[in-house]
Amino acid sequence: MRVLYKRCAGLDVHKDMVMACARVRGRGNRVTYEVAEFPTTTAGLLALAEWLSEREVTHVAMEATGVYWKPVWHVLEDTFTLVLANAGHIKNVPGRKSDVNDATWISDLLAHGLISNSFVPPRPVQELRGLTRTRKQLSRQAAKHVLRIQKTLEDANVKLSSVLSDTVGQSGRRILKAIIEGETDPTRLAALASAQCKASREEIATALTGKVTDHHRFLLSLHLGQVDAAERAIEETDRRIEEVLDPFQEAEELLLTIPGVQKTSARAILAEIGTDMSRFPTAAHLVSWACLCPRSDTSAGKRRSTRLRQGSPWIKTIMVQAGWAASHAKGTYTSAQFRRIASRRGTKKAVVAVAASILTAIYHMLKNHVPYHDLGPDFFDRRDTHKVANRLVHRLEELGFKVELKAAA
Repeated sequence: MRVLYKRCAGLDVHKDMVMACARVRGRGNRVTYEVAEFPTTTAGLLALAEWLSEREVTHVAMEATGVYWKPVWHVLEDTFTLVLANAGHIKNVPGRKSDVNDATWISDLLAHGLISNSFVPPRPVQELRGLTRTRKQLSRQAAKHVLRIQKTLEDANVKLSSVLSDTVGQSGRRILKAIIEGETDPTRLAALASAQCKASREEIATALTGKVTDHHRFLLSLHLGQVDAAERAIEETDRRIEEVLDPFQEAEELLLTIPGVQKTSARAILAEIGTDMSRFPTAAHLVSWACLCPRSDTSAGKRRSTRLRQGSPWIKTIMVQAGWAASHAKGTYTSAQFRRIASRRGTKKAVVAVAASILTAIYHMLKNHVPYHDLGPDFFDRRDTHKVANRLVHRLEELGFKVELKAAA
């Protein structure tokens, strides 16, 4: 097999140590291996970089193991050509598992060009990615505490979520704080609700009639404080995102022209895929990387499965959320596509198809620096008018009508 890199190295990265294997091909195609172990402290990683430089290594490969590969990458990226491998793609032969064997195996795969490099965005995109992911986690934490507030209220037989659409909205917060402070009169509690609430004061008072104990008040105070803390953290994160987003302002404005894509989702998409589309040869490669297309799983001429691959949960969830929003936009191509597929294959497959279409559009928008151009809700009808006409004629004939088509003047 052809050797692409004569001097390369494989790294088996762990939390506290890195096992390095330098693979050097000398005269007469003789290959020598040299293995060394280094700690993952900054001094240890600098010693690793010096050790690799002494052996004139040009390319270094490592597995994407949690977050442990990141400090190694940051120390070595200015000196060597780095390759980040998916651990699931480079598994060794069973029964030969050790740190030394893993490092040697990675170096052999790298030397022959058998490792596909994972997508590692530049530092500004990594910083934006860290902020958007943190914001999403904070939002999830706040939502969990809201659910615990509702659970505590249900335990006290207080049906606040039945009369208010937002338990921790302005009206809900006033009522919750009054309950925490010891107010038990349902009429007084109902008077704290906004006049814009759909439910009447009598309905709210009936829903707030329960048996609240000191234990319930303690839990409500605890969870409401956690919600407030999470919301303050989200506000701080948003301010930091605004500062980091300066290089991506133009790309954000382009993404905001897509139906279903709002500010939060646009920033999260940019943080996951970046703005440089040269990393992906085609839009199909980007959609495949995001795991929004059917997997390739055929055997003996039969397709065994079309389920989506697991992939990164961050980009997939963002795109699916954008797909749901776009499917409800009126008078757009995405809504027509959703209805067309949902009628045949269900809503879940339809929303994934819409998400893939949006990501395809994003690829061309970022690559060519153009805004979104909607194909229109009648795109599928205009694409093949004869097919649509024949389908409608066939349907009318099934209903007992005789139809004769004539071209309009």
